[in-house]
Amino acid sequence: MPTAVALETLVARYDPGVFTPVRSPARVRLRVTGGDARDAVLADRTATLAPPSGTAGAILTADEETWVAIAEDLRGGMAAFRAGRLSVRHDLHLGVGFLAATSGATEPGRLRFRQVETRRNTISIMEAGQGPPVLAIHGLGGTKGSFLPTIAALAPDFRIIAMDQPGFGDSDKPIGAPYDPRFFARVVVDLLHALDLRHAHLIGNSLGGRVALEVGLRHPERVRRLVLLAPSLAWRRNRPWAPLVRLLRPELGLVQVAPRPIVQGIAHRMIPGATEGWTAAGVDEFLRAYLNPAGRAAFYAAARNIYLEEPHGDRGFWTHLKDLRPQALFVWGRHDQLVPLAFERHVRDALPSAEHLELDCGHVPQVEAPQETHDAVRRFLSAS
Repeated sequence: MPTAVALETLVARYDPGVFTPVRSPARVRLRVTGGDARDAVLADRTATLAPPSGTAGAILTADEETWVAIAEDLRGGMAAFRAGRLSVRHDLHLGVGFLAATSGATEPGRLRFRQVETRRNTISIMEAGQGPPVLAIHGLGGTKGSFLPTIAALAPDFRIIAMDQPGFGDSDKPIGAPYDPRFFARVVVDLLHALDLRHAHLIGNSLGGRVALEVGLRHPERVRRLVLLAPSLAWRRNRPWAPLVRLLRPELGLVQVAPRPIVQGIAHRMIPGATEGWTAAGVDEFLRAYLNPAGRAAFYAAARNIYLEEPHGDRGFWTHLKDLRPQALFVWGRHDQLVPLAFERHVRDALPSAEHLELDCGHVPQVEAPQETHDAVRRFLSAS
């Protein structure tokens, strides 16, 4: 099959019931390694092929053999992406949504994307599978895309739902929202209500882990079990910059000049492997939110709250952690530079019944050590 025919076959399978772009029209550039490219134009719930024009929202790149294989295999697109044979750059939501919508899958548990109207916000989700519901909550600067490996691993046994927290990805970015754990926890409960779910397992990474804990503390009746992947926890040491950080206003992000080349260059220098594979896709997702003024303000507000959270006293995090009722599994990265492994000892003191797993990875276990992480998560959630 010629590559041109393969791309036409792929676009002809587009199913708007699986994915419709948030902003229409949208262009997905389908690029052949070392060769030509065509644009899939998504508009009015249809997809058409057109010559490349302007800036594409997402760029999908693969060699000729892979494009032909994707056209012939209804599951080929997502499989090629997970295996690293196909890259998705810039807008991961748009690129992966296109792959899901052109997979030809029709079963109820197929991967799908949608915007959910809750009582206060519009929340972007992707979900797959059928079974006990599991809600996945991403970290600071991330999006639901960081849980694509989790969806692939757990969908055979669970209904796995990954959300964009407000302020990030394709969810609402309310100006002036507190973006603290209590705010995010309220959003999670609103989303469960909108999805008609009485309760669910929660999986949270980094900031998402802190949010999951807050839901477990404030709304234990809505939580079955908690999986905390390198969760953000209140600092126990002195915070010398706290007085200055309290004076800083996150709303300054609305007027800050943030040229993409400069911000992207900083990210590439700070993050090892920032131009390759999953890490590159994660950096793209961070940039997509951070370069939006409202997203930048949300990022600053959430980061500020992480730093300023009180560890002790009547309102202290560690004071209340011992009251957590849902059973919890904590997954720690031995090479995590953001949440040191030393926190495990303090969690054990506060929650003697919690389970723990240490892995040779950094701050994002579901991406860096997917097999070990998801095997443990599946066993833990199934035991309920």
